[in-house]
Amino acid sequence: MAYELYYWDGLQGRGEFIRLALEEAGAEYIEATREPDDDGLGTDGMLKVLRSRTEPHPPYAPPFLKDGDLLLSQTANILMYLGPKLGLAPHDEGLRHVANGLQLTIADAVTEAHDTHHPLAAGLYYEDQKDAAKVRAHDFIDHRIPKFMGYFERVLKQNPAGDRYLVGDTLTYVDLSMFQLIDGLSYAFPRAMKRFGEHYPLLTALHDAVIARPNISAYLASERRLPHNESCVFRHYSELDKAAR
Repeated sequence: MAYELYYWDGLQGRGEFIRLALEEAGAEYIEATREPDDDGLGTDGMLKVLRSRTEPHPPYAPPFLKDGDLLLSQTANILMYLGPKLGLAPHDEGLRHVANGLQLTIADAVTEAHDTHHPLAAGLYYEDQKDAAKVRAHDFIDHRIPKFMGYFERVLKQNPAGDRYLVGDTLTYVDLSMFQLIDGLSYAFPRAMKRFGEHYPLLTALHDAVIARPNISAYLASERRLPHNESCVFRHYSELDKAAR
């Protein structure tokens, strides 16, 4: 039975972290909101689940995943569930929790990236908070990107199994998510990320190695991979970008 992934159609967003894992593993899945509104699929089907008064454990927001009768929400939680099933998690149970901790830290970075263009309120348009967004984005570039990326570079360097992967000695969903974080930041802040490879060579090598994987390479070249856009988590506004210190 195919997994059903629910996320807003037309957006990479937080759903992309899950797509990358499914694509790398060659798993059968349905992008539910790209299907017709029938049999619980489509955008209408997603909204029915979100607004349900009968679902025992309704999700707060997409992405969420259906695996048979099981309904799971939250990106990191979904990946922790899928990782072992897809062969993208450490075999050691303790390291699986380490992987989850890294994924949650990636989620923190994604939230902060989102808040560069919506620093005051998610319900306001970007145009209603541009001055605050510029202050927030420049602080993110000067302080938060270096802090997050310096940490992840150190995690790679100090991995007892070697510096090719963030946890353990084989690819996990966390490595795929790190690729997506770097890719998203590179789209949103091309000037700030211009010298990324000089400062973070191990992360750059990981990013490039993910791109070179056959299933990921095929996915990135396909129509299934949606482009970044200014309705998503990672947005490019030239006035928010600047060269890193």
